[in-house]
Amino acid sequence: MEISNPNIDKKVCTGTHAKDARDSSGSPASYKEEPSSGNNDTAQCSGFSSKQEDHPFSEFARVLGLREGKNWPTGRYYESGVKDGAPNSNAKAVATDLTKLTTEEKTIVAGLLAKTIEGGDN
Repeated sequence: MEISNPNIDKKVCTGTHAKDARDSSGSPASYKEEPSSGNNDTAQCSGFSSKQEDHPFSEFARVLGLREGKNWPTGRYYESGVKDGAPNSNAKAVATDLTKLTTEEKTIVAGLLAKTIEGGDN
């Protein structure tokens, strides 16, 4: 999505609605595959303490190792060690963010998904 539509990229996984209440890493403001104490990072889509458009979906997918099957469908956070979030927390957060897109943006995302499924965008 980043290359095709940077505006959509900034609208997915940049919010606060999915921050786990048990996250004790402070005020998460960046993504990290393995969240750690005091580093203010998270492995949860829209798990920030405040909106972070500088850390869009493309970064979420790249940093958290989604292509390698890491941090999906469940995100992780730090609480005296790395903990799993609620079941399917990352999948649900992505879905929530996608429902907030405009009709035109949803059409663009659907086209990108179709290309990916067909193998046109690896």
